[in-house]
Amino acid sequence: MDGTPDFKPLYLQVRDLMVRRLASGAWRPGESLPNEFQLADEFGVSQGTVRKALDELAAQNLLDRRQGKGTFVAQHTAQRALFHFFHLVADSGERALPGARMLSLGRAKADRQEAAQLGLKTGALVVRLKRLRLLGKRVALQERITLPGALFANFTDRLPVDVPNELYRYYEERYGVTVARAVEKLKAVPARADEAKALGLKSGAPLLEIDRLAYTVDGRAVEWRRSRCDTARHHYLSEIV
Repeated sequence: MDGTPDFKPLYLQVRDLMVRRLASGAWRPGESLPNEFQLADEFGVSQGTVRKALDELAAQNLLDRRQGKGTFVAQHTAQRALFHFFHLVADSGERALPGARMLSLGRAKADRQEAAQLGLKTGALVVRLKRLRLLGKRVALQERITLPGALFANFTDRLPVDVPNELYRYYEERYGVTVARAVEKLKAVPARADEAKALGLKSGAPLLEIDRLAYTVDGRAVEWRRSRCDTARHHYLSEIV
């Protein structure tokens, strides 16, 4: 158990070791993990300790436990994107993964706010992306995304025309960057001129702003996303369980 934190229950120490493997890419998204007996032998603990550690990671949506098949590293899918990371729902209750329309994509030097959010130095290279998201045929939101340039080398070169709709899957498959969780802040804001035009609203119309900071398995901030949403036909759904 070398390198594990002191003063933690043993299963949490095992969990932390597993998190390091996920973060390092030693266990890749979609990959099957060794069985509980093998992991117990490897870590020098009981099978019950390993099971508790695996249950912790499964509860955090980092692992996918499949009855009769084993334990797999969770990976981003359209279904996961829809139910885990996208919370704008039609007033009828219908849920749909939004389409995307690119507005701009390029590299820039991080301003103070971007640097503070992503833990970078002011002036560090970042990738900036702006796009519209469509629900059905209607534009429902405009979003601005900032990424650390060091983690996403050649992002703009590899995507000369457009960006995949499901960005988190693309981050994972192309760059080995897995978004494990996100923190969102919501507030009402007036539409700026460009947003009002894109959303077919009057300038100053009320919008819902979703300010999201996305983190990797090991807690690094890897994406700052600000979405401005027209909620005339949609609402933000938060399920508390």
